[in-house]
Amino acid sequence: MDNKRRIELRVNGTMRQLEVEPNTTLLEVLRDEMRLTGTKRGCDQGHCGACTVLLNGAPVNACLVLAPMADGKDVETIEGLESSGGMSAIQSALVEEGAVQCGFCTPGMVLSAKALLAEKPEPSRLEILEALSGNLCRCTGYERIVAGVQKAAGLLKGRGGRHD
Repeated sequence: MDNKRRIELRVNGTMRQLEVEPNTTLLEVLRDEMRLTGTKRGCDQGHCGACTVLLNGAPVNACLVLAPMADGKDVETIEGLESSGGMSAIQSALVEEGAVQCGFCTPGMVLSAKALLAEKPEPSRLEILEALSGNLCRCTGYERIVAGVQKAAGLLKGRGGRHD
């Protein structure tokens, strides 16, 4: 018996139609069906944040979202941030501050930071820490990540808030 369900989502600005099993996660769809491997598979339990994507602009753990729950919604992955062939302001700021080491947590950190800066263009240190609290990093110790987000806020302010 075929339990597949047809879903439609906008991924990084492009409408996509798929047929998925009801228990397929958004993470599986992004990585296995769409080959968007910037969304990392970490704990598969929603604890590490490696699979963070933006769903209608809000950060979510793609391992916890069933693909049918994303039907009709906008999904943004790290691949959607590419700006004219280069890095986004947030990515550049993190690199400049030395906040990228192994890189495994970086996509989730960047997307969580993007959601924060869209809501609060000049966040406090505490607000940054809170926004990133669902993203674990085993390499940097967070200080450089916070500095990178603060730098990105300044860069984006100079660009009128644009994230490209």
